Amino acid sequence: MDSMNYSDKFGQAVDALKLEGRYRVFANIERRAGRFPAAYRHHQNELAEVTVWCSNDYLGMGQHPAVISAMQDAIATCGAGAGGTRNISGTTHYHVMLEAELADLHRKDSALLFSSGYVANETALSALANGLPGCVILSDEMNHASMIAGIRAGGSEKRIVRHNDLAHLEAELAALDPGRPKIVAFESVYSMDGDVAPIAAYCELAERYGAMTYLDEVHAVGLYGPRGAGVAERDGVMDRVTVIQGTLGKAFGVMGGYIAGAEPIVDYVRSFGPGFIFTTALPPAISAGALASLRVVRDATELRDRHQERAATLKRRLGEAGLPVMATESHIVPLMVGDARACKAASDRLLDHHGIYVQPINYPTVPKGTERLRLTPSPLHGDAEIDRLIDALTDVWRSIGLKWAA
Repeated sequence: MDSMNYSDKFGQAVDALKLEGRYRVFANIERRAGRFPAAYRHHQNELAEVTVWCSNDYLGMGQHPAVISAMQDAIATCGAGAGGTRNISGTTHYHVMLEAELADLHRKDSALLFSSGYVANETALSALANGLPGCVILSDEMNHASMIAGIRAGGSEKRIVRHNDLAHLEAELAALDPGRPKIVAFESVYSMDGDVAPIAAYCELAERYGAMTYLDEVHAVGLYGPRGAGVAERDGVMDRVTVIQGTLGKAFGVMGGYIAGAEPIVDYVRSFGPGFIFTTALPPAISAGALASLRVVRDATELRDRHQERAATLKRRLGEAGLPVMATESHIVPLMVGDARACKAASDRLLDHHGIYVQPINYPTVPKGTERLRLTPSPLHGDAEIDRLIDALTDVWRSIGLKWAA
Protein backbone atom coordinates (compact mmCIF):
# COMPACT_ATOMS: atom_id res chain seq x y z
CA MET A 1 0.00 0.00 0.00
CA ASP A 2 1.32 3.44 -0.93
CA SER A 3 1.90 5.66 2.06
CA MET A 4 -0.05 8.87 2.25
CA ASN A 5 1.81 12.13 1.59
CA TYR A 6 0.51 14.09 4.53
CA SER A 7 2.04 17.39 3.47
CA ASP A 8 0.34 17.14 0.07
CA LYS A 9 -2.98 16.29 1.74
CA PHE A 10 -2.94 19.41 3.88
CA GLY A 11 -1.53 21.49 1.06
CA GLN A 12 -4.47 20.52 -1.15
CA ALA A 13 -6.88 21.78 1.49
CA VAL A 14 -5.07 25.11 1.60
CA ASP A 15 -5.05 25.31 -2.20
CA ALA A 16 -8.81 24.82 -2.19
CA LEU A 17 -9.15 27.80 0.13
CA LYS A 18 -7.09 29.88 -2.28
CA LEU A 19 -9.30 28.88 -5.23
CA GLU A 20 -12.38 29.97 -3.29
CA GLY A 21 -10.78 33.30 -2.43
CA ARG A 22 -10.93 32.52 1.29
CA TYR A 23 -7.22 32.10 1.98
CA ARG A 24 -6.17 34.52 4.69
CA VAL A 25 -3.14 36.71 4.09
CA PHE A 26 -2.02 38.66 7.14
CA ALA A 27 -0.69 42.16 6.64
CA ASN A 28 2.60 42.76 8.42
CA ILE A 29 1.54 45.71 10.58
CA GLU A 30 3.54 47.59 13.21
CA ARG A 31 1.34 49.67 15.49
CA ARG A 32 2.78 52.99 16.65
CA ALA A 33 2.07 53.96 20.26
CA GLY A 34 0.65 57.46 20.46
CA ARG A 35 -0.28 57.57 16.77
CA PHE A 36 -3.24 55.18 16.50
CA PRO A 37 -4.92 54.56 14.04
CA ALA A 38 -1.67 55.13 12.11
CA ALA A 39 0.64 52.15 11.72
CA TYR A 40 3.53 50.94 9.60
CA ARG A 41 3.18 48.20 7.00
CA HIS A 42 6.20 46.03 6.21
CA HIS A 43 5.90 44.74 2.64
CA GLN A 44 8.53 43.63 0.12
CA ASN A 45 11.36 45.17 2.16
CA GLU A 46 9.59 48.53 2.20
CA LEU A 47 7.97 50.47 5.01
CA ALA A 48 4.77 52.43 4.41
CA GLU A 49 2.34 54.21 6.71
CA VAL A 50 -1.23 52.92 6.75
CA THR A 51 -4.43 53.78 8.58
CA VAL A 52 -6.01 50.90 10.50
CA TRP A 53 -9.79 50.61 10.09
CA CYS A 54 -10.37 47.07 11.35
CA SER A 55 -8.96 46.95 14.88
CA ASN A 56 -10.98 45.62 17.81
CA ASP A 57 -8.99 47.98 20.05
CA TYR A 58 -12.19 49.99 19.89
CA LEU A 59 -11.12 52.89 22.12
CA GLY A 60 -7.41 52.91 21.34
CA MET A 61 -6.60 51.84 24.90
CA GLY A 62 -3.75 49.64 23.70
CA GLN A 63 -1.65 52.79 23.37
CA HIS A 64 -3.01 54.77 26.34
CA PRO A 65 -0.18 56.22 28.48
CA ALA A 66 -1.69 54.87 31.71
CA VAL A 67 -1.81 51.34 30.27
CA ILE A 68 1.72 51.46 28.90
CA SER A 69 3.10 52.87 32.15
CA ALA A 70 1.34 50.22 34.25
CA MET A 71 2.74 47.43 32.08
CA GLN A 72 6.25 48.84 32.20
CA ASP A 73 6.09 49.19 35.99
CA ALA A 74 4.83 45.62 36.37
CA ILE A 75 7.67 44.22 34.26
CA ALA A 76 10.20 46.21 36.25
CA THR A 77 8.66 44.98 39.51
CA CYS A 78 7.68 41.37 38.75
CA GLY A 79 9.54 40.36 35.61
CA ALA A 80 8.06 38.94 32.43
CA GLY A 81 6.11 35.77 33.18
CA ALA A 82 3.62 34.64 35.81
CA GLY A 83 5.62 31.54 36.70
CA GLY A 84 3.08 28.87 35.93
CA THR A 85 -0.60 28.08 36.03
CA ARG A 86 -2.74 29.84 38.60
CA ASN A 87 -2.75 26.59 40.63
CA ILE A 88 1.05 26.24 40.52
CA SER A 89 2.72 29.50 41.56
CA GLY A 90 1.10 31.57 38.82
CA THR A 91 -1.35 33.69 40.80
CA THR A 92 -0.04 37.22 41.30
CA HIS A 93 -1.40 40.20 43.17
CA TYR A 94 -2.28 41.78 39.82
CA HIS A 95 -4.60 38.85 39.03
CA VAL A 96 -6.33 39.21 42.38
CA MET A 97 -6.81 42.97 41.98
CA LEU A 98 -8.03 42.66 38.39
CA GLU A 99 -10.58 39.97 39.25
CA ALA A 100 -11.90 42.13 42.08
CA GLU A 101 -12.28 45.11 39.73
CA LEU A 102 -14.03 42.99 37.09
CA ALA A 103 -16.47 41.62 39.67
CA ASP A 104 -17.19 45.17 40.79
CA LEU A 105 -17.62 46.37 37.20
CA HIS A 106 -20.38 43.82 36.61
CA ARG A 107 -21.80 44.03 40.16
CA LYS A 108 -21.14 40.33 40.71
CA ASP A 109 -19.68 38.43 43.65
CA SER A 110 -16.68 37.07 41.79
CA ALA A 111 -14.73 37.04 38.54
CA LEU A 112 -12.19 34.69 36.97
CA LEU A 113 -9.44 35.47 34.45
CA PHE A 114 -8.54 33.40 31.39
CA SER A 115 -5.86 33.72 28.73
CA SER A 116 -8.43 34.83 26.13
CA GLY A 117 -12.13 35.37 25.61
CA TYR A 118 -12.20 32.21 23.49
CA VAL A 119 -10.77 30.13 26.34
CA ALA A 120 -13.18 31.77 28.79
CA ASN A 121 -16.20 30.72 26.73
CA GLU A 122 -14.92 27.27 25.89
CA THR A 123 -13.95 26.51 29.48
CA ALA A 124 -16.90 28.06 31.29
CA LEU A 125 -19.67 26.67 29.09
CA SER A 126 -18.20 23.16 29.04
CA ALA A 127 -17.63 23.17 32.80
CA LEU A 128 -21.11 24.45 33.58
CA ALA A 129 -22.73 21.86 31.33
CA ASN A 130 -20.65 19.08 32.90
CA GLY A 131 -21.74 20.23 36.34
CA LEU A 132 -25.44 19.98 35.51
CA PRO A 133 -26.37 16.38 34.59
CA GLY A 134 -29.11 16.33 31.98
CA CYS A 135 -28.47 19.96 31.08
CA VAL A 136 -29.70 21.39 27.80
CA ILE A 137 -28.15 24.54 26.33
CA LEU A 138 -30.28 26.83 24.21
CA SER A 139 -27.80 28.59 21.95
CA ASP A 140 -28.43 31.50 19.58
CA GLU A 141 -27.63 30.43 16.02
CA MET A 142 -25.23 33.36 15.60
CA ASN A 143 -23.16 32.63 18.70
CA HIS A 144 -19.38 32.88 18.43
CA ALA A 145 -17.26 29.84 17.57
CA SER A 146 -15.84 29.82 21.11
CA MET A 147 -19.32 29.40 22.59
CA ILE A 148 -20.08 26.60 20.14
CA ALA A 149 -16.80 24.89 21.06
CA GLY A 150 -17.62 25.13 24.76
CA ILE A 151 -21.11 23.73 24.29
CA ARG A 152 -19.75 20.81 22.25
CA ALA A 153 -17.06 20.09 24.83
CA GLY A 154 -19.65 20.02 27.59
CA GLY A 155 -21.44 17.14 25.89
CA SER A 156 -24.90 18.30 26.87
CA GLU A 157 -27.91 18.46 24.61
CA LYS A 158 -28.00 21.59 22.49
CA ARG A 159 -30.98 23.38 20.97
CA ILE A 160 -30.24 26.00 18.32
CA VAL A 161 -32.47 29.05 18.67
CA ARG A 162 -33.16 31.31 15.71
CA HIS A 163 -31.24 34.55 16.03
CA ASN A 164 -32.78 36.96 18.55
CA ASP A 165 -36.10 35.11 18.16
CA LEU A 166 -37.98 35.32 21.45
CA ALA A 167 -40.93 33.24 20.27
CA HIS A 168 -38.64 30.41 19.18
CA LEU A 169 -36.72 30.52 22.46
CA GLU A 170 -39.92 30.36 24.47
CA ALA A 171 -41.23 27.45 22.39
CA GLU A 172 -38.01 25.52 23.02
CA LEU A 173 -38.05 26.29 26.74
CA ALA A 174 -41.72 25.36 27.09
CA ALA A 175 -41.09 21.98 25.42
CA LEU A 176 -38.51 20.97 28.04
CA ASP A 177 -39.10 19.23 31.35
CA PRO A 178 -39.52 22.05 33.93
CA GLY A 179 -37.11 20.31 36.29
CA ARG A 180 -34.36 19.89 33.75
CA PRO A 181 -31.26 22.16 34.05
CA LYS A 182 -31.17 24.75 31.27
CA ILE A 183 -28.72 27.42 30.08
CA VAL A 184 -29.69 30.17 27.64
CA ALA A 185 -26.47 31.25 25.91
CA PHE A 186 -26.28 34.38 23.75
CA GLU A 187 -24.27 37.51 22.98
CA SER A 188 -25.08 41.18 23.50
CA VAL A 189 -23.47 42.77 20.43
CA TYR A 190 -22.98 40.39 17.51
CA SER A 191 -19.69 41.40 15.96
CA MET A 192 -20.35 40.77 12.28
CA ASP A 193 -23.89 42.11 11.78
CA GLY A 194 -23.69 44.61 14.63
CA ASP A 195 -27.14 43.82 16.02
CA VAL A 196 -27.99 43.60 19.72
CA ALA A 197 -29.80 40.92 21.71
CA PRO A 198 -33.02 41.67 23.64
CA ILE A 199 -31.33 40.87 26.95
CA ALA A 200 -34.18 41.86 29.24
CA ALA A 201 -36.67 39.69 27.36
CA TYR A 202 -34.23 36.76 27.34
CA CYS A 203 -33.79 37.08 31.10
CA GLU A 204 -37.54 37.19 31.62
CA LEU A 205 -38.02 33.96 29.65
CA ALA A 206 -35.14 32.27 31.43
CA GLU A 207 -36.56 33.21 34.82
CA ARG A 208 -40.02 32.02 33.83
CA TYR A 209 -38.76 28.60 32.72
CA GLY A 210 -36.10 28.05 35.34
CA ALA A 211 -33.01 28.55 33.16
CA MET A 212 -29.73 30.28 33.89
CA THR A 213 -28.38 32.84 31.42
CA TYR A 214 -24.87 33.05 29.95
CA LEU A 215 -24.14 36.35 28.21
CA ASP A 216 -21.10 37.06 26.02
CA GLU A 217 -20.39 40.82 26.22
CA VAL A 218 -16.98 40.82 24.52
CA HIS A 219 -17.94 43.41 21.90
CA ALA A 220 -19.74 45.58 24.44
CA VAL A 221 -17.64 45.77 27.62
CA GLY A 222 -16.00 49.16 27.89
CA LEU A 223 -18.35 50.60 25.27
CA TYR A 224 -21.87 50.61 26.72
CA GLY A 225 -23.40 51.46 30.07
CA PRO A 226 -22.59 54.28 32.53
CA ARG A 227 -19.42 52.49 33.70
CA GLY A 228 -18.66 50.53 30.53
CA ALA A 229 -19.93 47.20 31.87
CA GLY A 230 -21.79 46.45 28.63
CA VAL A 231 -25.27 46.37 27.14
CA ALA A 232 -26.72 44.57 30.16
CA GLU A 233 -25.65 47.52 32.31
CA ARG A 234 -26.99 50.00 29.76
CA ASP A 235 -30.33 48.21 29.77
CA GLY A 236 -30.47 47.95 33.57
CA VAL A 237 -30.58 44.14 33.65
CA MET A 238 -27.04 43.19 34.66
CA ASP A 239 -28.25 41.74 37.97
CA ARG A 240 -30.58 39.36 36.11
CA VAL A 241 -27.82 37.70 34.05
CA THR A 242 -26.35 34.61 35.73
CA VAL A 243 -22.91 34.64 34.09
CA ILE A 244 -21.34 37.49 32.13
CA GLN A 245 -18.33 36.75 29.94
CA GLY A 246 -16.05 39.47 28.65
CA THR A 247 -12.67 40.21 27.14
CA LEU A 248 -9.70 42.39 27.94
CA GLY A 249 -8.48 42.32 24.33
CA LYS A 250 -10.96 44.66 22.66
CA ALA A 251 -12.18 47.88 24.29
CA PHE A 252 -9.65 47.44 27.11
CA GLY A 253 -6.86 47.12 24.56
CA VAL A 254 -4.73 44.36 26.12
CA MET A 255 -5.53 40.61 26.13
CA GLY A 256 -7.32 37.99 28.19
CA GLY A 257 -10.88 36.96 28.97
CA TYR A 258 -13.01 36.53 32.06
CA ILE A 259 -16.33 35.49 33.52
CA ALA A 260 -18.24 37.17 36.34
CA GLY A 261 -21.06 35.76 38.42
CA ALA A 262 -22.12 34.39 41.77
CA GLU A 263 -19.18 33.13 43.83
CA PRO A 264 -20.20 29.42 43.86
CA ILE A 265 -20.58 29.38 40.06
CA VAL A 266 -17.27 31.11 39.40
CA ASP A 267 -15.53 28.94 41.98
CA TYR A 268 -16.93 25.83 40.29
CA VAL A 269 -15.45 26.87 36.94
CA ARG A 270 -12.15 27.69 38.68
CA SER A 271 -12.09 24.26 40.29
CA PHE A 272 -13.32 22.11 37.38
CA GLY A 273 -12.51 23.97 34.13
CA PRO A 274 -9.49 22.41 32.33
CA GLY A 275 -8.94 25.55 30.25
CA PHE A 276 -8.28 27.43 33.47
CA ILE A 277 -6.57 24.75 35.54
CA PHE A 278 -3.97 23.73 32.93
CA THR A 279 -3.17 27.07 31.27
CA THR A 280 -0.26 29.32 32.22
CA ALA A 281 -1.51 32.47 33.90
CA LEU A 282 -1.53 35.85 32.20
CA PRO A 283 1.79 37.67 32.71
CA PRO A 284 1.74 40.30 35.47
CA ALA A 285 2.30 43.09 32.95
CA ILE A 286 -0.80 42.07 30.96
CA SER A 287 -2.92 42.00 34.11
CA ALA A 288 -1.51 45.33 35.26
CA GLY A 289 -2.23 46.93 31.89
CA ALA A 290 -5.77 45.56 31.84
CA LEU A 291 -6.34 46.82 35.37
CA ALA A 292 -5.17 50.32 34.46
CA SER A 293 -7.28 50.29 31.30
CA LEU A 294 -10.40 49.16 33.15
CA ARG A 295 -10.00 51.98 35.67
CA VAL A 296 -9.62 54.57 32.91
CA VAL A 297 -12.46 53.26 30.76
CA ARG A 298 -14.87 52.87 33.67
CA ASP A 299 -14.95 56.67 34.07
CA ALA A 300 -14.52 57.56 30.39
CA THR A 301 -18.09 58.54 29.50
CA GLU A 302 -16.88 61.13 26.99
CA LEU A 303 -14.72 58.53 25.26
CA ARG A 304 -17.72 56.20 24.88
CA ASP A 305 -19.85 59.07 23.57
CA ARG A 306 -17.17 60.00 21.03
CA HIS A 307 -16.92 56.37 19.92
CA GLN A 308 -20.66 56.18 19.25
CA GLU A 309 -20.59 59.51 17.41
CA ARG A 310 -17.74 58.35 15.17
CA ALA A 311 -19.61 55.16 14.28
CA ALA A 312 -22.81 57.05 13.52
CA THR A 313 -20.93 59.61 11.42
CA LEU A 314 -19.16 56.91 9.42
CA LYS A 315 -22.40 55.04 8.72
CA ARG A 316 -24.04 58.27 7.56
CA ARG A 317 -21.13 59.18 5.29
CA LEU A 318 -21.01 55.71 3.74
CA GLY A 319 -24.74 55.87 3.03
CA GLU A 320 -24.44 59.32 1.47
CA ALA A 321 -21.70 57.98 -0.83
CA GLY A 322 -23.98 55.18 -2.04
CA LEU A 323 -21.85 52.46 -0.50
CA PRO A 324 -23.70 49.34 0.76
CA VAL A 325 -23.32 49.89 4.51
CA MET A 326 -25.43 47.53 6.60
CA ALA A 327 -27.78 49.19 9.07
CA THR A 328 -26.66 48.36 12.62
CA GLU A 329 -27.65 49.49 16.09
CA SER A 330 -24.12 49.29 17.44
CA HIS A 331 -20.60 50.54 16.75
CA ILE A 332 -19.96 47.78 14.18
CA VAL A 333 -19.96 49.12 10.58
CA PRO A 334 -20.17 46.28 8.01
CA LEU A 335 -19.86 47.08 4.30
CA MET A 336 -21.44 44.33 2.21
CA VAL A 337 -19.51 42.83 -0.71
CA GLY A 338 -21.10 39.39 -1.11
CA ASP A 339 -18.26 37.49 -2.79
CA ALA A 340 -15.04 36.11 -1.27
CA ARG A 341 -12.72 36.93 -4.18
CA ALA A 342 -14.15 40.42 -4.60
CA CYS A 343 -13.88 41.04 -0.88
CA LYS A 344 -10.19 40.15 -0.87
CA ALA A 345 -9.61 42.23 -4.00
CA ALA A 346 -11.25 45.22 -2.32
CA SER A 347 -9.13 44.78 0.78
CA ASP A 348 -5.94 44.44 -1.30
CA ARG A 349 -6.66 47.57 -3.33
CA LEU A 350 -7.43 49.60 -0.22
CA LEU A 351 -4.10 48.60 1.29
CA ASP A 352 -1.90 48.70 -1.81
CA HIS A 353 -3.30 51.86 -3.44
CA HIS A 354 -4.67 53.87 -0.54
CA GLY A 355 -2.76 52.82 2.56
CA ILE A 356 -5.97 51.76 4.32
CA TYR A 357 -5.97 48.48 6.21
CA VAL A 358 -9.27 46.57 6.38
CA GLN A 359 -9.18 42.77 6.51
CA PRO A 360 -11.78 40.88 4.40
CA ILE A 361 -14.36 38.93 6.38
CA ASN A 362 -15.16 35.63 4.67
CA TYR A 363 -16.68 32.22 5.46
CA PRO A 364 -16.71 30.62 8.01
CA THR A 365 -16.75 33.86 10.02
CA VAL A 366 -19.83 34.89 8.02
CA PRO A 367 -22.09 32.79 5.76
CA LYS A 368 -21.05 32.38 2.12
CA GLY A 369 -22.53 35.13 -0.02
CA THR A 370 -22.35 37.68 2.81
CA GLU A 371 -18.63 38.44 2.66
CA ARG A 372 -17.91 41.96 3.82
CA LEU A 373 -15.48 44.61 4.95
CA ARG A 374 -15.95 45.24 8.65
CA LEU A 375 -15.06 48.79 9.67
CA THR A 376 -14.43 49.66 13.30
CA PRO A 377 -14.16 53.41 13.87
CA SER A 378 -12.57 54.57 17.10
CA PRO A 379 -12.63 57.90 18.94
CA LEU A 380 -9.22 58.55 17.36
CA HIS A 381 -10.42 58.38 13.75
CA GLY A 382 -10.89 62.02 12.80
CA ASP A 383 -12.91 63.63 10.01
CA ALA A 384 -9.86 63.64 7.73
CA GLU A 385 -9.47 59.86 8.12
CA ILE A 386 -13.16 59.38 7.33
CA ASP A 387 -12.89 61.61 4.24
CA ARG A 388 -9.91 59.60 2.97
CA LEU A 389 -11.69 56.30 3.65
CA ILE A 390 -14.80 57.36 1.72
CA ASP A 391 -12.71 58.49 -1.25
CA ALA A 392 -10.74 55.23 -1.20
CA LEU A 393 -13.82 53.04 -0.97
CA THR A 394 -15.47 54.93 -3.82
CA ASP A 395 -12.40 54.26 -5.98
CA VAL A 396 -12.37 50.59 -5.02
CA TRP A 397 -16.08 50.09 -5.75
CA ARG A 398 -15.68 51.71 -9.18
CA SER A 399 -12.41 49.97 -10.05
CA ILE A 400 -13.56 46.45 -9.14
CA GLY A 401 -17.16 46.90 -10.23
CA LEU A 402 -18.75 46.11 -6.89
CA LYS A 403 -22.46 46.49 -6.21
CA TRP A 404 -23.55 49.85 -4.82
CA ALA A 405 -26.39 50.40 -2.36
CA ALA A 406 -29.85 49.89 -3.80
